[in-house]
Amino acid sequence: MKDVIFDDFQNAVQESLLRHKSILDILSKFQESNARVNRAVAKAVTNCGCVKISADKQCLPEEDDSIDVLDKCLKSHLEGELCEGCREIIERELGNNIFYLTSLCNSLDLNLYDILIKEYDRINTLGKFTFR
Repeated sequence: MKDVIFDDFQNAVQESLLRHKSILDILSKFQESNARVNRAVAKAVTNCGCVKISADKQCLPEEDDSIDVLDKCLKSHLEGELCEGCREIIERELGNNIFYLTSLCNSLDLNLYDILIKEYDRINTLGKFTFR
């Protein structure tokens, strides 16, 4: 059932894409949408202040420590919660990003759901050993 939602979304994107059919347009719009997501997060910090970035050097465990220690040691550097306004903006920008990602998949005749499943299987198989 879940693959139907992905397929329906992928088909809807294909039908709604009019101006940016060229792969070059899609690539540049995808890159622009990535930048807009980054900017929206930065604005949540600098304009709104609902979230704060408190970054310092990541601690790295000793060589003989287990990989589980990394999970406890490494931090996101993010504090606070998005306010409703910032959440809406970031969700909208992420939606645009997903739209252009899907457009890229369509242009290259790739199935978004298949990509998601393959990545999900890779994560489940390798777990923390994917080192991302």
